[in-house]
Amino acid sequence: MADQTVERKEISIPVAGMTCAACVRRVEKALNSVPGIEEATVNLSAGKAGVVYDPSACDVPAMARSVEEIGYEVPGAKIDLLVLGMTAGHCEHVIGPAVRGLAGVRDITFNFATDTVSVDFLDSAVSAAEIKKAIRSLGYEVQDRGEGEEGIDRERKLRQEEIRRQARAMLVAWPLGVLVMLFTFSKFEPLDSLLPDFLGNKYLLFAMTTPLVLGPGRQFFVHSWNGLRRGVTDMNLLYATGIGAAYGIAVVNTFFPDAGFGGEKAVFFEAAALLIAFIVLGRYLEAITRGRTSEAIRKLMKLRPRRATVVRGGEEIEVPADEVEPGDIVAVRPGDAIPVDGVVVSGYSAVDESVVTGESIPVEKREGDTVIAGAINKTGSFRFEATRVGADTAIAQIIRLVEEAQTTKAPIQALADRVAGNFILAVHALALAVFLFWFFAGYDLFFDEGTRLVLTPYELGELEVFGFALLVSVTVLIISCPCAVGLATPAAMMAGTGKGAEFGILFKGADAVEATSRVRTVVLDKTGTLTKGEPSVTDATSDAVLALAAAVERDSEHPLGEAIIRGARERGLTVPEPSAFDSIPGHGVEATVDGAQVLLGNRRLMADRNVDIEALLAEAERLETEGKTVMFVATTRHPEPSGEGTTGVEGEGPNASEAAPTLVGTVAVADTLKETSERAVRELKALGFEVAMITGDNRRTAEAIGRALGIGCVLAEVLPGDKAAEVKKLQESGQVVAMVGDGVNDAPALAQADVGIAIGSGTDVARETGNVILIRDDILDVVAAVQVSRQTMRVVRQNLGWAFGYNAAMLPLAAGILYPWITQIVSPELAGILMATSSFSVTMNTLRMRGYTPPIRRGPPSAPAERDSRAEQAMEATG
Repeated sequence: MADQTVERKEISIPVAGMTCAACVRRVEKALNSVPGIEEATVNLSAGKAGVVYDPSACDVPAMARSVEEIGYEVPGAKIDLLVLGMTAGHCEHVIGPAVRGLAGVRDITFNFATDTVSVDFLDSAVSAAEIKKAIRSLGYEVQDRGEGEEGIDRERKLRQEEIRRQARAMLVAWPLGVLVMLFTFSKFEPLDSLLPDFLGNKYLLFAMTTPLVLGPGRQFFVHSWNGLRRGVTDMNLLYATGIGAAYGIAVVNTFFPDAGFGGEKAVFFEAAALLIAFIVLGRYLEAITRGRTSEAIRKLMKLRPRRATVVRGGEEIEVPADEVEPGDIVAVRPGDAIPVDGVVVSGYSAVDESVVTGESIPVEKREGDTVIAGAINKTGSFRFEATRVGADTAIAQIIRLVEEAQTTKAPIQALADRVAGNFILAVHALALAVFLFWFFAGYDLFFDEGTRLVLTPYELGELEVFGFALLVSVTVLIISCPCAVGLATPAAMMAGTGKGAEFGILFKGADAVEATSRVRTVVLDKTGTLTKGEPSVTDATSDAVLALAAAVERDSEHPLGEAIIRGARERGLTVPEPSAFDSIPGHGVEATVDGAQVLLGNRRLMADRNVDIEALLAEAERLETEGKTVMFVATTRHPEPSGEGTTGVEGEGPNASEAAPTLVGTVAVADTLKETSERAVRELKALGFEVAMITGDNRRTAEAIGRALGIGCVLAEVLPGDKAAEVKKLQESGQVVAMVGDGVNDAPALAQADVGIAIGSGTDVARETGNVILIRDDILDVVAAVQVSRQTMRVVRQNLGWAFGYNAAMLPLAAGILYPWITQIVSPELAGILMATSSFSVTMNTLRMRGYTPPIRRGPPSAPAERDSRAEQAMEATG
């Protein structure tokens, strides 16, 4: 039986309602339990789950159900369609199965009174255009009833609802919490002279605190109960335990003061009230700030145009952008956003493509040039033919790549995941151990009647052993902060990959960000990476000689010949058509121009035709040492000294071509260096990299280019198929290697390297091999990619250092490690403040990435005069 290849798909599913690392583990566990899912990874900051699955074994609705069954939401998209021609009782049985059969469709409802079909779907699996196409294929006329609601809109609404919910909770929690605190301390200075004694009545405090517990605090008890019913724990359990214990002790000591929990003086209503207030504040701040780390990707999504003007039947009509098809002619006016990718067929304009390339300078567009979706038309009007639409556009590919990258996990996150995933149970175990210690030994050994809560006037001298042990253990529960540990890496990675996308740098995963930051050796492919990838004329004896060479090559299709013709036209020279042309393989070409025989070729051609080249041999060898290809020009007539605008051939007559050809000059051609290559190499060295160049060129040419750029390690005469082996040799010597080259032609070498960087991918990023994709054909982006990755990892390390350091310091402090010397313990409300501050600090530190600009992109590009003289010599062009 033949082996069958199982198709694998990768999608990103939005998940709302996650609050900590424990939530991440719950969602991953639920998804991985679905038959057909091979791997699921969840990013807390992004609110996304990346899933690799077998579409024949499971579908997206099944994944969504598995997540929703454990108490989380999967926000999808919704579209309302006007479907003409429907009849009740029949069409729902026709349209329903067809639409429900599409992957990602969750529900479909019909309203025959208004001819409306409403579809709920996951736009990560199916698009609105595919839904409309399915209905149209059944013979119905379909139109948008409204703009619909995209998945990102649903996610934003859910986030805004969470912000409003926590804001309402704060409006209740903070006023009541502050009043409870003031009333509790009404008998202490200076409040005793300002507030009447009855405000400190414990029954009044009970009446004020209970609405807080049942109102703003209720969410923590509900969420923790829902988790416990499914056998999982999260931060809500810590919150509920802390609030419940503080409130419970206060209630018991209010109504049953002789129960042994510290008596009527150990009434901690203010602890429960302020704890709720601080936790709600923390939730509110998290809801506001957490979404900002993914701001870059949301900016890209917002820039996708929803409408397009297409030319059909000679008329311009407006249609939804997702209904534009390849081959459609699209009209663009000044100020319009380009709806799809295409090629200009008429008109002229300047277009701002910074949304995709990161390049702020508008690019001129004329007939034959490509345009990309999301770019903004600045001045003129033009029409273009659509080539890539929907999910195939450049901006859609970029969004997809960034989203996929944000659902991956970096190796550095492994430890944090292990710690955060088991943190809740570990903290409960620690709290139990602390309780047992203080109950059975610590209280008798160390308790002092002058015991106080830190930063409060409370004296706990009458607190008995059970109440004291319980208070300390509850404080341990409250002060712990697994959220900070769980957020430290994914939040920074999401911010870093989004920031890279702003500058046209696409990291294919969090592992690519980490690996790029560890690279120590950069191998640069020469052709197309350091050089422009196409030869051009760098030297010519005179314009007349160049014109002769161009005339000979006019009918040639050789790259060197095309370079000579282009060079002549750039200088405004007239290039006549030859009357005869003959290619001499391995030697050169010859042709008849204006009745004269002209030879263009190498030394062997000149030797075969007995042409003496001694006069220009030294100059030719000098040019060759600079990495240039030199061609000799010989003719039966000598060019005129001032040949501009003509071929410059002296004399006429039938016998001119019969004379022996003589040398008249040379033309040198080279694949010239990019203007930024020398600066990029210098910057890479400044960052501490060993820089190497790899090329198939002969060693003399390669070393000449290496000298011009200041590259000492030159790997020359390497065949394309052997580049991967050269990279492997460097790795075997212990180096962490990044390979920079063409994402298609250099694919094996990019795959072999620790980090493969595909440069100049343009708008077709999906086909590229490599861990990092550079959209622009600018080698300075290699430097920018390194700088972004290093800054991201710097933020990751800061976050992890703070998160682990906070818990390492605060948990022992809360457990009473200093109590024998200071006779003070941390109060539950202070623990709540510290816990909220820890998580908030990690998020705020991550948000610094929003304003980060790679140093290489902060200033204007180096002027030509700033370039190294050696590079300038290699790149100069005569004439």
